[in-house]
Amino acid sequence: MSNTNSGMQCRQIITKAVTGKGSKFSQTTHSIQPPDHISSILGAWIINHKYDANRVGDVIEVTGSYDINLWFSFNRNTKTEVANHTVRYVEQVPLSYYDSNVREGTMEVSAVATQPPNCIEATIAGDGEVLVRVEREFYVEMVGETKVCVLVNPGGCDDWDEKGMDGSEMEEEISEGFEDLDPDLVIDDLSD
Repeated sequence: MSNTNSGMQCRQIITKAVTGKGSKFSQTTHSIQPPDHISSILGAWIINHKYDANRVGDVIEVTGSYDINLWFSFNRNTKTEVANHTVRYVEQVPLSYYDSNVREGTMEVSAVATQPPNCIEATIAGDGEVLVRVEREFYVEMVGETKVCVLVNPGGCDDWDEKGMDGSEMEEEISEGFEDLDPDLVIDDLSD
């Protein structure tokens, strides 16, 4: 097959893509003062988890809140009650991937609680406070406009159809076009 790709061109296009992502697992201990002197802890669970994500510098900041419900007995294990304690938190999630070609001002940030806040331990401290250990994990993504370079056939798809090329022949012709590209060429001007 002859090399007919001398007319190939490289074009820059702007597209939306994932321009940053990361995840973070954490454990936190909260101190709760129950209303009465407690005898034992019967259960602890988390409800009403709400959160939002924003970019702050080089990290995604997840701010949120949840309620810790603590079921306990008191009066020498003769009565029970549930105490509710609201927790507010800020979790800074570092980006493990970041596209430096992202166009500023066009980013959308999202977060998913891959491990919603979960109580893994509740113990009574010596002073009567209850220590509740909570684990949580977030996955964050930034979607924004970025510039990519694509190889273009000036004749369009019809040019390949007229030549009767199948998919593998097209791939071969495109890969031959990369031989003419300058490997030292760096495009870092995002103002276009």
